[in-house]
Amino acid sequence: MKQAKWFIHPVFIFSLSTVALAISLFLYIYWYVGVSENLKSVVRRYQLDGNQFFEAQTWVVILILSLLVAAIMLGILIIFIYNLKTLQLYRLQHTFINNFTHELKTPVTSLKIYLETFAKYQLPREEQLKYIGFMLQDTERLSGNINSILNLARIESRLHEGESTPVDLSETIRQFVTQNRHLFHDCDIVVAPPVAGPLICPLIVPLFEMLLMNILTNAMKYNASGKPRIDITFEQDRQSLHIRFRDNGIGIPKEERKRIFNKFYQGRHDERVPVGGSGIGLYLVQQIARLHHGKVVADSEGDGKGSVFTLTLPAMAARGQISNLSPEVL
Repeated sequence: MKQAKWFIHPVFIFSLSTVALAISLFLYIYWYVGVSENLKSVVRRYQLDGNQFFEAQTWVVILILSLLVAAIMLGILIIFIYNLKTLQLYRLQHTFINNFTHELKTPVTSLKIYLETFAKYQLPREEQLKYIGFMLQDTERLSGNINSILNLARIESRLHEGESTPVDLSETIRQFVTQNRHLFHDCDIVVAPPVAGPLICPLIVPLFEMLLMNILTNAMKYNASGKPRIDITFEQDRQSLHIRFRDNGIGIPKEERKRIFNKFYQGRHDERVPVGGSGIGLYLVQQIARLHHGKVVADSEGDGKGSVFTLTLPAMAARGQISNLSPEVL
């Protein structure tokens, strides 16, 4: 985990501020003692009422002491919150590294076993094809994990390729699902036509396709039904487009609906789902949405009742005729 530079670290800033306030208080008290002695001699000489002078200066001292104590308490609170968040991020990173290392080692170990089997034994053609299929699955799994890390690095460093161009949102989604049908062959993905004409939205298409891939694969992964289904619907108002991805998966607990978009966050293990998440996918979804000046929120009616991910993006003026098309299963 990258450490903060020492001169911008909250502990250093707090210590410096406390020392500065303490020095200021010391100098003021030193000045106050000297001035008080002079004032006392003036008051005695001219027989003046010095209560007003001394009461005012006493309150000034009390005020400065109060500010010093408040600054110290505030500094302690800031340091506590900073260290707490740092500790939470460290734990998430530690968990992610352990899980991700396992995700990398497992397919590599499987590939090694399969290759050793090929080297030692003369297998029938059918057995060879079966093992080759297993090897392709492990290769895809390994490639997906590596791509997740690379995509995370590109998004956070703003090194993504492509420029924002106006596109038909529903048509872009439909084409993406059709082109990647081989990845979703076990899932029914229903894309409903927008009620009002084409929905034009400025998108960085490669990033938007990455967002779609993560949302759809997440819906398939966390699904314990015999036949996963994802319904994609559209709504539009004056300023925004809303795309809803509704699935029939295991649902999301209420306490996790916001945290699932945090980097490295992994939800509680569910026995109904054999494969855990990496803690990157939905974080990438939210970051890509923000790059498009949008956001993603998650909702769920409860355990086993599926989830709804709503993507909100800025709209462009593009309202056509009312569509008479029916939902299309891709």
